Amino acid sequence: MPEIPEVLFVCVHNAGRSQMAAALLQHHANGAVSVRSAGSTPADEVNPAVLEVMAEVGIDLAGEVPKKLTTDAVQASDVVITMGCGDACPVFPGKRYLDWDLTDPAGKSVAEVRPIRDDIDRRVRELLAELTTQVSTS
Repeated sequence: MPEIPEVLFVCVHNAGRSQMAAALLQHHANGAVSVRSAGSTPADEVNPAVLEVMAEVGIDLAGEVPKKLTTDAVQASDVVITMGCGDACPVFPGKRYLDWDLTDPAGKSVAEVRPIRDDIDRRVRELLAELTTQVSTS
């Protein structure tokens, strides 16, 4: 693992799960991890329910825009976390891939998106603990 691990979160639209995961990891990592997110078929905007549930925990995603998944983004990452993007994510040797099975927040109410956010937050904290332990022991 490099000194500052690079993590890429990928979902289909980059409008919900991957946006929440990237923002939460960035928030908790405080510069210890470089974070990006992308989508295989990006939406036009971040899901409004996602904006609201993230604002509830003090994270403003209003300025975020869904981004297109590129081969370069995958190549530059040490850890690639997919969230329902299927085979759209290119696979490169030497990269660590994780698939997080998460409910898609598209079309869900704020009340339905909160538990998805909380699940992502738990996973992000576990990932951060693992990545920062690996960096400090290498």
